Amino acid sequence: MNLHESGEMYLETILVLKKKSGPIRSIDIVNHTGYSKPSVSRAVNLLKGSGYLTVDEAGYITLTENGVKVASRMYERHNLLTRFFVEIGVSESVAAEDACKIEHFLSDETFEKIKLHMS
Repeated sequence: MNLHESGEMYLETILVLKKKSGPIRSIDIVNHTGYSKPSVSRAVNLLKGSGYLTVDEAGYITLTENGVKVASRMYERHNLLTRFFVEIGVSESVAAEDACKIEHFLSDETFEKIKLHMS
């Protein structure tokens, strides 16, 4: 399945929340993003149906191998792009916001060149 930007963002959010606080549920995503409970529930169900995550009986969310792959890719892009923008003089808050906007659309070739440049 080809994920849309919103699916990638949900997976990245789940990864970030798990790194911060361990096991998470849909309500943690609601609290972090400010999205409505129905929106988060729908997204979680779509991602579950597409094989990117699982939800246990208690409602705890776990990324599958494919989910971790996508989330880690987005997380790496976000962090590197934020760092790149800060290094060229963009404020931290604007850099993070802009990185979030373009991390989903930047070609692999361009990202790899930025990554090489930042090494």
